[in-house]
Amino acid sequence: MPAFQSSRSVGFSPDQMFDLVADVEHYPEFLPLCEGLKIRKRLTLEDGREVLLADMIVGYKAIRETFTSRVTLDRSTLRIDVEYVDGPFSHMENIWRFKADGNNTTVEFSINYQFKSRMLGLLMGGMFDQAFRRFADAFEKRAAKIYR
Repeated sequence: MPAFQSSRSVGFSPDQMFDLVADVEHYPEFLPLCEGLKIRKRLTLEDGREVLLADMIVGYKAIRETFTSRVTLDRSTLRIDVEYVDGPFSHMENIWRFKADGNNTTVEFSINYQFKSRMLGLLMGGMFDQAFRRFADAFEKRAAKIYR
């Protein structure tokens, strides 16, 4: 199963980075491959975690796919969990963690996924890997634009 992990120190607070990643509605403005995002449902659990059900449109050249995921925002632990619900994957999950590191924040990102279709996996797999490598840069540039 394809997987990608990244850990990067950035010059912003853990809360700022959490807020930036949690602001999924703005992903189409700066995130590679993300062509659209719609929140279907938003609720707050008794323990304070917020859960979103979101549809993301991902595109590359002539290929467009929409997938639905459940995003759990846990501000108390500065963790964001994304679980696959429906779309072109048989499995997809990613985790974001934000840890204070002196005056910086260590942003940890991990994802593992498997396409339902072997053909789609062959077409999109290499491109997804490249996009994940650019995600960290995209979020850091977005933070600089918003917080500086």
